[in-house]
Amino acid sequence: MLFDSEFLKKLEYLSLISKRVFRGSLLAQRRTMQMGSGIEFADHRTYYPGDDFRAIDWNLFARHNELLLKRFQEEEDLHVYFLLDCSQSMAFGAPPKFDFARQVAAALAYIALADLDRIGVTAFADDIVADFPLTRGKGRILALLKFLESVEPRGVDTDLERVVSGFLHRAQRPGLVVVVSDLYDPKGFERGFDLLRHRKYEPHVIQVFDRYEKEPEGMLGDVEMWDVESGSSRKVTVTEKNLRTYRQLFNEFQEKVQAYCNRYGLGCTRTSTEVTFDDLILRMMRAAGAVK
Repeated sequence: MLFDSEFLKKLEYLSLISKRVFRGSLLAQRRTMQMGSGIEFADHRTYYPGDDFRAIDWNLFARHNELLLKRFQEEEDLHVYFLLDCSQSMAFGAPPKFDFARQVAAALAYIALADLDRIGVTAFADDIVADFPLTRGKGRILALLKFLESVEPRGVDTDLERVVSGFLHRAQRPGLVVVVSDLYDPKGFERGFDLLRHRKYEPHVIQVFDRYEKEPEGMLGDVEMWDVESGSSRKVTVTEKNLRTYRQLFNEFQEKVQAYCNRYGLGCTRTSTEVTFDDLILRMMRAAGAVK
């Protein structure tokens, strides 16, 4: 089962470790400016360097020696959008990349919901195929999991530019956009991210791949190759030279994704499905400085 009781326990554990996995300085400043203004109290959150000292709950600090900030209902919440790739290539692997991607998206969404942020999920392939509209509050997690379980791999080729163009035409506030995908876009993934950046969204890339894609096994000799996106096949003879070329192309693609993210200061997580979703989230937290 993709989302069992053990999965829910892991979600709560992750949310307790860090309620702020991704935060840019601008978003942090927006939150700080909104707090401590006498609006109705909503919740506490952990103090981070640069936050306004005036918002610290000093009574709580005196009792528990913890630096926590008061949050109020008028504080501007962060909008977190998840773009989830459900193209046919995501069905590949053991476990399937798509199952892993859905678990990662669910975990990050839960952390955002626990921090009073608003989240939405858009499933895509060659176009947008399903939506979970913007919502808020931990109580919405079961509805989100039901939505994620209902989505299946479909479509033909991934078309990130077309998907992002449709996504940007909506009446919504810019925010963080977490793209969970293998990024196998025949036209190139860059244009889609360019559109997000130019419209003042903050993209974070989670690129998923199966270990067999990185290091094919048992591929020498005459084999039948299938294109998982189009469904077409052909018989080929695979040599050691072919495998070396494939490995080189795979590594170059990985480096291309990382180089693009580095160039524009985007968050980038590249991962094999060999790791568990919770281990990946903890790794992302460490990279963001949320946990040691």
